[in-house]
Amino acid sequence: MAATVDHRCRYRRVLLKLSGEALAPAADFGIDLDIVGRIAEEIREIADMGVQLALVIGAGNILRGSLYEARGMERSTADQMGMLATVINALALQSALEQRGAVTRVMSAITMQAICEPYVMRRAVRHLEKGRVVILAAGTGHPYFTTDTAASLRALEIGAEVILKASHTVDGVYDRDPTSDPLATRFECLTYLEVLRRQLKVMDATAISLCMDNSIPIIVFNLNRAGNIKRVILGEAVGTWIGSEGKVRS
Repeated sequence: MAATVDHRCRYRRVLLKLSGEALAPAADFGIDLDIVGRIAEEIREIADMGVQLALVIGAGNILRGSLYEARGMERSTADQMGMLATVINALALQSALEQRGAVTRVMSAITMQAICEPYVMRRAVRHLEKGRVVILAAGTGHPYFTTDTAASLRALEIGAEVILKASHTVDGVYDRDPTSDPLATRFECLTYLEVLRRQLKVMDATAISLCMDNSIPIIVFNLNRAGNIKRVILGEAVGTWIGSEGKVRS
């Protein structure tokens, strides 16, 4: 059974959204096992605190379906390739987690039983209740939906209290691109509608709308600063909090 949750934890069941690029070597494609190992160590520490943790991972470090589509590939095929690439990332992270003693399950929205379990909502929740880290691969299993949308959907299905959107480039949400504009200002808190109206590059509009309709907050933070996942779990004011009108970060 799952361990007792550390009393310091602000959240007990969370969904962590990782970009595929976060796993890649600097300015390159592929998987950097040192980076994966560091992320896995932080995740294991969170799991050891009794927090029920599910993950959704992108695939930008392996391929981007949009680039293939732009060169003439049919959208559905390009998206399916991207979904398969997320399974590769999920298996890499599973291996790193298990090397560090974390009990892990990879569940795929596309059936591939020789490699991982098919995604079943109730089974995923049961794994979480038993203290297993659950990696949810292959997006929603359907083309035309991003892994951001998959993260929002899965968070709702498993009853996550919050979505942790880990960025490998910035430490929150800015009014402009901080990598090209030194005068960009970071937001401490935003509402869903502000994100949509300003067209801020947080998650796609479908993902934000799902969260807004179901009042699940999103916290955007920098993954590259060691310990940030734990800081967010403990309720520290890290990154940018996105939630409903009239509610404040607690």
